[in-house]
Amino acid sequence: MNRLEDFLTLSQKELFSKLRKMYKNTAIYCKDRYILVPGDAPIMLLAHLDTVHHECVKQICKTENGSILMSPQGIGGDDRCGVYALVKLHRMADKKPWLLFTCDEETGGIGASTFCAHYGKSKLPEGLAEIKLLVELDRKGEKDAVYYNCENDEFEEYITSKGFKTEWGSFSDISIIAPKLGVAAVNLSSGYHNAHTLHERINRNHLNAVVKKVNSIIADSVCEDFPKYEYVESKYKWGDDFYTIGHYNSRHDGVYGKDYIWPKDTDDGEAAILDEVPTEILEEYIALLDFHSAVELEELRLEYGNSIIKILYQDEMGFSSKQVKSVPRDY
Repeated sequence: MNRLEDFLTLSQKELFSKLRKMYKNTAIYCKDRYILVPGDAPIMLLAHLDTVHHECVKQICKTENGSILMSPQGIGGDDRCGVYALVKLHRMADKKPWLLFTCDEETGGIGASTFCAHYGKSKLPEGLAEIKLLVELDRKGEKDAVYYNCENDEFEEYITSKGFKTEWGSFSDISIIAPKLGVAAVNLSSGYHNAHTLHERINRNHLNAVVKKVNSIIADSVCEDFPKYEYVESKYKWGDDFYTIGHYNSRHDGVYGKDYIWPKDTDDGEAAILDEVPTEILEEYIALLDFHSAVELEELRLEYGNSIIKILYQDEMGFSSKQVKSVPRDY
């Protein structure tokens, strides 16, 4: 499996089997949950094997120069781009990073939860304690960096220095794994666009550019003076009393108030729109800003009513917001 295309046409089960055989001499795995490949560099890269699409890719359409890929079945760049990137980076690196391939991220992080449960019971290698940072490749676009509930400013500055721009998101595997390992984590762009739709496309140039940057991060991690970035929990977090959507936080005391903490670069117009969003759809609305602009969502609300937001959320995420909250946090 050398080409990106080789990763796109397989089911999750088939891809799991291929990767297990590829790393059979070193891999630790739990069937239908995760594959862990130990490394000798103090960094772990993550990607998930599932996609939201109901069919496997049968036909791949490309631009004349081969840089853009799409499929009538949905190309599945989320997150086959990440899986391809991990394999390629492992081959490129002189000192190999740890790799973690998870199953069923799109349905609430099932593989990641199992990994954390096994880690909590000391069933995984002690070398995990030496890891200095986690890098997930499961984000749309070209230069995004998402930290979820991790607020380690020094770590964010380091990632920004590699050419990434801080954005925000609702959920990914590092939301579960980073606090469990106590290590700072970031989710980086992996070159796909229009996620969770049949119009999804992969920009091969964007993907290759991110691979190059992450290769630089791997090389940095093996330097003696490279720090271990600890997981720093945001003041506001997912839970019974608080909900966090990336760097966008709000206190929940039975109902949503308007005491939002907005990042410095947030557009005032977007914040104003959010102040007008009904509380019963606010959480899903904010999460959907990963995939749509506020203007697009307002046009949909105007045409179809507020119920379209919850319908669109379930369609985009593959699960409801209640399912995300039910993911176990104590193992």
